[in-house]
Amino acid sequence: MLEKKTKDMSQLEMISIEEFVPKDHLLRKISKAADFDKIYDFVEDLYCLDNGRPGVDPVVLFKMVLIQHLYGIPSLRKTAEEVKMNIAYRWFCGYLLNEQTPHFSTLSRNFKHRFNEEVVEEIFCWILSEINGAGYLSPEAVFIDGTHIKANANMKKAVKKAVPEAAKVYEEQLMKEINEDREAHGKKPFKNKNDKNGGSDVNSDAADNTPENPTDDSTKL
Repeated sequence: MLEKKTKDMSQLEMISIEEFVPKDHLLRKISKAADFDKIYDFVEDLYCLDNGRPGVDPVVLFKMVLIQHLYGIPSLRKTAEEVKMNIAYRWFCGYLLNEQTPHFSTLSRNFKHRFNEEVVEEIFCWILSEINGAGYLSPEAVFIDGTHIKANANMKKAVKKAVPEAAKVYEEQLMKEINEDREAHGKKPFKNKNDKNGGSDVNSDAADNTPENPTDDSTKL
């Protein structure tokens, strides 16, 4: 008997996002292995506790960058789109299905206007170390330059040694993508910490006033 599936996608359902993430999913294991609340200690001095509008949780921002590198997503902009659509990514970042996830512009602004390069690198290094200590960090995630490493008993030690350099590369790749996006939209690239000429100052880019989480596409979650 031929059965045609009904396609009434406007029905309301009572569901829990928890039910859709497998118990053995890598992000569940990482969430359990690393106390991401420690990130608040790294960034506490970069936030005003009693002034200004509420921002996106910094833990979410770093989790999104981690997702990008763990799953080989080609860009942070693409990662922001994937987090909208992927239930496991939403769960890891703490967003329900009806909640709006951070827009790329929010990630870009925070990583250049709030977090300095040293803090970003330090947090990446801590995250990678925690994941590696629990045995969930693949060599591919840290040997970014394509270095060939044979699988052996010292692999975990080799990965541990590579973590600081990988954290530095993560930070550099992140800033490079942000600057490429700025240039594509007619804005000056930000200066890096060693650049004395040209570029836009991180703390005085008055032209970058895009509101957080702009709803420029009503077709997306």
